[in-house]
Amino acid sequence: MIPDIETQSITDIENFQNALLQKQIAYLLENSPFYQRRFKAENIQIDTIKTVEDLQKISVTTKADLQMYNQDFFCVDKTEIRDYATTSGTLGDPVTFGLTDNDLERLAYNEMLSFQGAGVQKGDLVQLMTTMDRRFMAGLAYFLGLRKLGAGIVRVGAGVPPLQWDSILRYQPKFLIAVPSFLLKMIEYAEENNIDYKSSSVKGVICIGEALRTTDLQPTLLAQRIQEKWNINLFSTYASTEMSAAFTECNQFAGGHHHPELIISEIVNENNEPVANGELGELVVTTLGVEAMPLLRFKTGDMVRKHTEKCKCGRSTYRLGPVEGRKQQMIKYKGTTLYPPAMHDAVAHFKEIKLHLIEISSNEIGTDEILIRIFSEDTTDEFIGKLKDYFRARLRVTPQIIFEDELTLQKIIYDPLSRKPITFIDKR
Repeated sequence: MIPDIETQSITDIENFQNALLQKQIAYLLENSPFYQRRFKAENIQIDTIKTVEDLQKISVTTKADLQMYNQDFFCVDKTEIRDYATTSGTLGDPVTFGLTDNDLERLAYNEMLSFQGAGVQKGDLVQLMTTMDRRFMAGLAYFLGLRKLGAGIVRVGAGVPPLQWDSILRYQPKFLIAVPSFLLKMIEYAEENNIDYKSSSVKGVICIGEALRTTDLQPTLLAQRIQEKWNINLFSTYASTEMSAAFTECNQFAGGHHHPELIISEIVNENNEPVANGELGELVVTTLGVEAMPLLRFKTGDMVRKHTEKCKCGRSTYRLGPVEGRKQQMIKYKGTTLYPPAMHDAVAHFKEIKLHLIEISSNEIGTDEILIRIFSEDTTDEFIGKLKDYFRARLRVTPQIIFEDELTLQKIIYDPLSRKPITFIDKR
């Protein structure tokens, strides 16, 4: 079911969001120590913020703000907090987020919309292949959303292909929630152990953490490799702890849909000014309806594009394309600007490569260096030559590439202290 507001005219959606924004501004002024100080320092009057366009009168909020003044973002007493989640900070320590009962209900509603858009229905069974512990919001959000939708949930957690396949064969889930590159490991394990994965119950996967679409919304090489082997639908989803909301693809596979009842987004240039629709810029979000830790004009650091043509699914809402990079992860290499997703996609072209890790460092003259460490079935000089030629043709640069043994890379990529596979390390 599509919420009524998401099929309305663009004007109606804008008016709807403007009304919610005014309520959110009033709430912040009454309850947020951080934004009370900011509004006073910037001489912001509540009656001057009436529309989304008016947000440009207010300075942006950064991760550094969250880290330095974490407690001042809380708008409720600690006795009202029902769940604590954390996200990485720019200054070392993680940033703490609290959620009230109403925030948890809002989180469930968001994920229910996401799953419905991907075709999950009441009574379907979904295998959750991400962690729910370690103060990780996403796993909890998926569980709450599926429960609200009325779907069944098999909580397997991350990794361990034998256990994943045992659960698939035992319980017959229709959907999985997983990191897409792990699906290649699932396929490899199935082939090695004579599991008929192509005839399994799985019809679709809600994919997290890695891009499935290119800039023009075509399947990435990673998505192509998975679907060449396994004829299943792959739905891309983008979210963050700070947003307490998600942009998830529908069955048109054309970018993640915006839910106007939950979040306002802007896409801005380096001067925090809006870019034209379809242009690459940094995503800035304002949460709507959050009680414990609402954020106003929060800079996510994620570089995305907005797609505004009406979707064939019937929604009028715009969609966000893939995260093409993170602002702080921009690499300037031999005069060419790169982001990690483009390099991950280039590596995915080679089926011989089973594991890879990209490391960025600064050399003695202060410019960026790229090292790609790979575990590969082919370790010949000829293969290295093919790799470098492909990078040169696709990205116009040739990074340093070295072979590693499988165990060395596994220890880094699948660090038990990390909630996600580590495939990019920035040492600058």
